[in-house]
Amino acid sequence: MTKSSEQRPFKSGYVALVGAPNVGKSTLLNGIMGEKISITAPKPQTTRNRILGILTRPDCQAVFVDTPGIHKARDPFNKILVDTALSTLNEVDVVCFLLEVPETHKHLDSFILENLRRIRSPVILVVNKVDRLPHKPDLLPLMDHYRNLFPFHAIVPTSALKGDGVEELLGEILGLLPEGPRYYPEDYSTDQPERFLAAELIREKIFHLLRQEVPYAVAITVDQFKEEPDRNLIDIEATIHVERDSQKSILIGRQGRMIKEIGKRARGDIEILLGCRVFLGLFVRVTRDWRKNPRSLREFGYLQNR
Repeated sequence: MTKSSEQRPFKSGYVALVGAPNVGKSTLLNGIMGEKISITAPKPQTTRNRILGILTRPDCQAVFVDTPGIHKARDPFNKILVDTALSTLNEVDVVCFLLEVPETHKHLDSFILENLRRIRSPVILVVNKVDRLPHKPDLLPLMDHYRNLFPFHAIVPTSALKGDGVEELLGEILGLLPEGPRYYPEDYSTDQPERFLAAELIREKIFHLLRQEVPYAVAITVDQFKEEPDRNLIDIEATIHVERDSQKSILIGRQGRMIKEIGKRARGDIEILLGCRVFLGLFVRVTRDWRKNPRSLREFGYLQNR
């Protein structure tokens, strides 16, 4: 360690990634971290829990909080997701507000801005998916429009998918971190246990392979996570909970083809995550109307702080 780095104070803090559903929060987190921390899918409301990505450098540690997409929730389950996202705003040192271009969530973006007016932390506007903008000059009027709506600390155009603008954004974020301790060991990239990450990867494959309501009616519980070091193997058994018999039939598929494909794709990603061979057993169970049942919501981890 050089003399100059010894004298430099260590900085740390929490950074919230907030925005409407499907604006690229999870993709941005994964890009910042350089690995998959949060699952992604081309469908809105994929993220359900607050996912932490922990970026540690010699002189700082930034703890990124990937939150569920903020939307006008009507049912109890989605209200929990929105409350999870909004409650984060008062607990962090920096807020990154993501919106996508072309704009598709103007009413939600206005709703989020109203909530941002109530906090004291600096807010960075992240204009994401600029690679989809057919006419780049259209970006400047949009940035000016939002600059007049809210006193953002900075406005940064990005393409989280392609990595454009991510380093510039990271520079703005790290510059705002206060002096503080290292909250997590330097080799931690997330606070989530491997069981949780495995369950999320299974759920991600369901979002990619199935359509309409089925992915949203799914919850995953990991019933067994058994390490066998002598065989370089982890034995995982997980249950996919759905709300109706018809959803169970779709998940299993004709002659079990769909559940086999889900298992095959999830197992591959879990093996990359864990760095060893994985045996993955999947079971499908009907837990009727679990999204409306407080007991089921608590069992599946969505009411743990309530």
